[in-house]
Amino acid sequence: MSTQINTAFVNQFRANFDMLVQQMDSRLLNAVEQESLTGEFGFRDQLGAVLPQQRTARHGDTPFTEIPHARRRFFTTEWEVGEIIDKQDTERMLTSPQSQYVQAFAASFARQRDKTILDAFFADASTGKTGQTTVSFPAGQQIAVDFVETGSATNSSLTLGKLRRAVELLGDVGAEDAEMYIAVTRREVSAMLRTLEYNSADFVEARPLQNAGFGAPLPKFMGLNWIVLPNRVTAPDGTTLLTMFNLDGSNHRRIPVWSKKGMLFAQTAGTEMNAAPDPTKSFNTRLHGRASFGATRLEEVRVVEIKCSTSVF
Repeated sequence: MSTQINTAFVNQFRANFDMLVQQMDSRLLNAVEQESLTGEFGFRDQLGAVLPQQRTARHGDTPFTEIPHARRRFFTTEWEVGEIIDKQDTERMLTSPQSQYVQAFAASFARQRDKTILDAFFADASTGKTGQTTVSFPAGQQIAVDFVETGSATNSSLTLGKLRRAVELLGDVGAEDAEMYIAVTRREVSAMLRTLEYNSADFVEARPLQNAGFGAPLPKFMGLNWIVLPNRVTAPDGTTLLTMFNLDGSNHRRIPVWSKKGMLFAQTAGTEMNAAPDPTKSFNTRLHGRASFGATRLEEVRVVEIKCSTSVF
């Protein structure tokens, strides 16, 4: 039984449970490919590009144009949460916290889905016939923290120059054949709003990121769909429970820019929630939630990493 349940007693706090500030939905799920998995591992077969050969002779031999094949392996991880509601506690409240607990469980799975996708952007991927070959994220798809288009290199957060370079890398390989996305925190949005070029007359009417992170739908900016995520999951006392975005070895935030066809999210089943009396716990109500999902990068050239400073704009 959670030792924190007494914070809901009616003689101390209000009768109904208010959900703490937290992300209640998965914001990245619709920005990646999705697939169901029924076995231990799944495989996504891929065909590479071929080029036609020029015909130079009449009645020549039929050319043999071998089509390159690739295979990307994916798997899922089991996740679960649980809590017990003691009958003695509910008798001292004006309402049972069961439905609110279930909402909190659902929110935890939504956040974990986003975290799983964020981790997969730059993690090693498995390829080959049985997934035995490891593919690391290539340095050529990374934009350095001190990248500038002209002038002296200097560390920065998100800049228009970095965005232009990211879109250029995706465009060079034809990744614009699918929706393109960028996932950021409020800090990267703030860095953009501070950019003199962004605030010039060219953008003064659109200001596409002005309401980013406040629930307003965002128009595309530079061909990218913008997804703003909270970076920290916190306890009531402010303690950080989970950091969503990863940092590199120099504490620079790793911001993903990607084509929807470049990432895959897989799950074996939807989120399952159960509530039932537990005979091993004096028949108090046992709440349990479970889900199984995972993610992987499908094509390295469809994902770009922008390194952003967390200490300077």
